[in-house]
Amino acid sequence: QVQLVESGGGLVQAGDSLRLSCAASGRTFSNYAMGWFRQAPGKEREFVASISRSGGSTNYADSVKVRFTISRDNAKNTVFLQMNSLKPEDTAVYYCAAKALFSDEYGYWGQGTQVTVSS
Repeated sequence: QVQLVESGGGLVQAGDSLRLSCAASGRTFSNYAMGWFRQAPGKEREFVASISRSGGSTNYADSVKVRFTISRDNAKNTVFLQMNSLKPEDTAVYYCAAKALFSDEYGYWGQGTQVTVSS
């Protein structure tokens, strides 16, 4: 079992930056691939970015590529999402999630943090 707690959300203007953090506890953090997802009002939850257990491999949704950067600090059991050049369409609740080794799905989720981008 791993527990995830996101932080860093808030209200910003278009063009601003935010850094989200997700602190993990409970199990060996480096055993889990990590991902960020988001859900806007009235929309399905969507993938934003993922990072491998070592941090050596990352993937991004096309909509955030170049603007967002996912990273992790295994010594601090934390994964980050640096979001630059934010747009109103980035407004959503952002969730971090953990995927165990040999698992095809993200089995652990945080409670989410709200990001609101005003135009």
